[in-house]
Amino acid sequence: MQQITRRFARELSEKGFLSPATNVPAPDVGTGQREMAWIADTYKHLHPEDIDHLACVTGKPVEHGGLPGRTEATGRGVQYAVREFFRHPEEVHAAGLTPGLEGKRVIVQGLGNVGYHAARFLSEEDGCAIIAVIEHDGAIFNEKGIPIEALRLYMNDHGGVEGFAGGAYLKDGASVLEMACDILIPAALEGVIHADNAPAIKARMIVEAANGPVTFEADRILLGRGVSILPDAYVNAGGVVVSYFEWIRNISHIRFGRIERRFDEGHGGAIVQAIENITGKEIPDTLRRSLAHGADELELVRSGLDDSMRLALQEIIEVKNQHPGVEDYRTAAYLIALRKIARSYLDIGVY
Repeated sequence: MQQITRRFARELSEKGFLSPATNVPAPDVGTGQREMAWIADTYKHLHPEDIDHLACVTGKPVEHGGLPGRTEATGRGVQYAVREFFRHPEEVHAAGLTPGLEGKRVIVQGLGNVGYHAARFLSEEDGCAIIAVIEHDGAIFNEKGIPIEALRLYMNDHGGVEGFAGGAYLKDGASVLEMACDILIPAALEGVIHADNAPAIKARMIVEAANGPVTFEADRILLGRGVSILPDAYVNAGGVVVSYFEWIRNISHIRFGRIERRFDEGHGGAIVQAIENITGKEIPDTLRRSLAHGADELELVRSGLDDSMRLALQEIIEVKNQHPGVEDYRTAAYLIALRKIARSYLDIGVY
């Protein structure tokens, strides 16, 4: 994606749409659906012959070739990663945590797109208590849990967390990283956990929703202290996964579920009818709707993302546990990636 963006930017520069100083934009930094729509529209005008022009960039608005669920995909992926981790009792025990997500005390650093959706989903759907949110102007702390939606709306109006009534305001947000919690989710800046504060981190598990939030030195310190870290290369891959789904949708020119949805509904309805005929009892409407339901595009996107995050962590855990020299999830993830690269060369006879 980054190479495509850079190549497209050079085309814009050559045609006078960008100055030389700005012809290599940084993907994902300060951009959203609107900017992606601009890129797609400009590319369409530069290449009107390209029938796949919508596939030139992902993250577009749904009405402009985007995909439902893309906006929250990275945060949703964080949730799916944490859920999958807690499906492995041995890993949970090794991290010094108790089974189940219900009631887990979570601290989130950064309530941008990723942190907001991850915090919201974990609290509303999994019963986690988001006890602290760290932002650029300080932090909000509430032992009983912070109402994430209310905090986000407040930040939209006031530009920060100071003054929010849903918790105590702490000016020194960085110090909140060292508060006691079960799960710490750095979801914004790089290098927020470093050699100076790593010895004081009390979280039993760190979920890297941001890119590079834990420095190399801090990683070694935390590993020595037995803190489990789910690496960024895996945790924040949800956005890329759903971008891939969007790209597939754009080049196939058909939405997901268009072909099979009504068939699935008819098949489910037939099953309901068969059960009622055999038992002589009428199935409740809620169960009838559930059995006869055909998945829409958003449900299929979430299903695909969930499956991708589950299988990836299962592979990471398997590699970590099978190789004595692999002592953490990050190394396991890197080993898997290197194996796949090596395999691609070996398959074509490049040694």
